[in-house]
Amino acid sequence: MNAQPPAASHEPPLPPTALEGTHWIDTLRDGTRVLIRPLRAEDREREEAFIERLSGESRRYRFLSDFKEVSPALMQQLMDVHYPERMAFVALAHDNGELREVGISRYSATADGKRCECAVTVAEDWRHRGLGVTLMQHLIKLARRNGFKQMFSIDDADNEPMRELARHLGFERRLDPDDGSQVIHTLAL
Repeated sequence: MNAQPPAASHEPPLPPTALEGTHWIDTLRDGTRVLIRPLRAEDREREEAFIERLSGESRRYRFLSDFKEVSPALMQQLMDVHYPERMAFVALAHDNGELREVGISRYSATADGKRCECAVTVAEDWRHRGLGVTLMQHLIKLARRNGFKQMFSIDDADNEPMRELARHLGFERRLDPDDGSQVIHTLAL
């Protein structure tokens, strides 16, 4: 992982609310640097713009459906981050003088609190640089730290980028028994 850890400290562990201040500057395979940090309420417009810039295929792969506009209900769901049950890491980069969202990873705990469902999305113009791997590594590390035993993702069976990412990260793949057009990737934590 290319993350630069926070400076060593002999202070006691920070409470969960302190997670909001955590951030990393990661260097991707091509040398590009990105800021990765927890998603915040003030990121709402960036998150909406990020989703709107995705191609129809990318939206279908991420949300298992396509849509023209981001609904207020979807935005509310995506912005509902409640540590440690629901977490999201956003990747930000400078683009023509503005800080733009270029990727996001997230998880949400299942009702039993032992597993979490995950998702990762990278802007088309930021793919093939290792950003998806980096975002997922941060998410996996946090899920482990929070005591989850398994991470899983339900994906379109045709989603080759997710298949490659999941294989690279050690996820196992199987067909969804309830829907033959989908697969389930699982990772023991």
